[in-house]
Amino acid sequence: MAQLWGGRFSKETDDLVYGFNASISFDKRFLKQDIAGSIAHVTMLAKQGILTDAEAGTIREALQGILTDVETGKLEISDTFEDVHSFVEATLIDRIGDTGKKLHTGRSRNDQVALDMKLYVREELQSIQDLITQVLHTLYEMMQEHLDTYMPGFTHLQKAQPTTLSHHLGAYFEMFRRDHNRLRDVYERMNYCPLGAGAFAGTTYKLDRDLTAELLDFYGPTLNSMDSVSDRDYVIEFLSALSLIMMHLSRFSEEIILWNSNEYRFVEIDDAYSTGSSIMPQKKNPDIAELTRGKCGRVYGALMSMLTTMKGLPLAYNKDMQEDKEVTFDAIDTVKDCLLLFDGMLKTLTFRKDVMARSAMNGFTNATDAADYLVKKGIPFRDAHRMIGEMVLKCIDKECSIEQLTLQELKEISEVIGDDFYEAVSLKTCVENRLTFGAPGKEAMQVVLKLNKAFLDRFDQDHKSKKEEKKDE
Repeated sequence: MAQLWGGRFSKETDDLVYGFNASISFDKRFLKQDIAGSIAHVTMLAKQGILTDAEAGTIREALQGILTDVETGKLEISDTFEDVHSFVEATLIDRIGDTGKKLHTGRSRNDQVALDMKLYVREELQSIQDLITQVLHTLYEMMQEHLDTYMPGFTHLQKAQPTTLSHHLGAYFEMFRRDHNRLRDVYERMNYCPLGAGAFAGTTYKLDRDLTAELLDFYGPTLNSMDSVSDRDYVIEFLSALSLIMMHLSRFSEEIILWNSNEYRFVEIDDAYSTGSSIMPQKKNPDIAELTRGKCGRVYGALMSMLTTMKGLPLAYNKDMQEDKEVTFDAIDTVKDCLLLFDGMLKTLTFRKDVMARSAMNGFTNATDAADYLVKKGIPFRDAHRMIGEMVLKCIDKECSIEQLTLQELKEISEVIGDDFYEAVSLKTCVENRLTFGAPGKEAMQVVLKLNKAFLDRFDQDHKSKKEEKKDE
């Protein structure tokens, strides 16, 4: 049992207790972050004269060596250690002797793990932002392609008014844009460095917390040492943002599942993103969409787990907080997998434009436009509403659509109806006349597409600049 404490104790920890307490099986994910934090810490200690430059140099070189050896497979992280922090420190001491024992000067495992978690979440947050950006690019391209792809819009799962596939996909663009912005907001609040908070009350060493924050690319140090080690708000905010991402993916998946059914036949899912049945040879199942929908609950569970864990904890650090890691790691993995696979499925979808247009025609989605036609002829809207309702009843009896009624049949509803009625209720007219900002008309959609392109360009440029800055470093 390799651990960082023990002087106070007169006998070994029970094996079951040790195993229950240990976190090495999952916090070994923190190796890169733990070593980055330690390198920043010893660099600051040397600047402050707490370590010599030679000692700091030796420690830094050995820490980098440990990371390289683990990454190349020369060194294995052993489960005999309690956590990743004790693994790094014990390996460091084994390699450079007593100088390695100075690594932990002015630092507690409390602020150390708080730092590691923040560094890890920050990195994964940015990775998920990149994946959302990929989905947004895919949606943008699809929106451009389907400005003239007509389909029924729904309320209560009933056909309501005609729209375009571009407009429908645009609703999901807005959802994922908000997800993208939410992650940025989480980043802005969390990007302050807890290192130097100690166990919870700081330290008597003259640490330069501004320097360690700068070295680790934080905006600055946290302002309260007690909050620094006991704060998991950013984890909860992050999991909340991930839950919303999954909710949006789940809603989208539900629609693709419906559209893929024999009753709709709006889409064909590519074979690469479908599976078959072990008994029914005709089946082609939308498993990726279904699994994405199902995994939404898994991420919700992580959020509820953290909210429940934190709700009754007194200040400052409590061991309960160790529970933040496994659920967060699992939520991160789940969201990244779902975004990656969902984007691939989207890119390979085939839309049956003729089926979608026919569905819009046969669902009386132009009834509102027919009522508007009568209003423009001078009939009060409420009367027009009733007349078109009667028209729909006539169509149901005849099993036809509104535009399939003869002019004589239309005039039985209202004498004001003329030949221009058919043009007024065509799918193209119904959609193109909707020109209010945010509506499905082509002119309105093209304005929104320009805004969407500008949003993506800004992020892509910022992302490119950050990558170039890191390369220069």
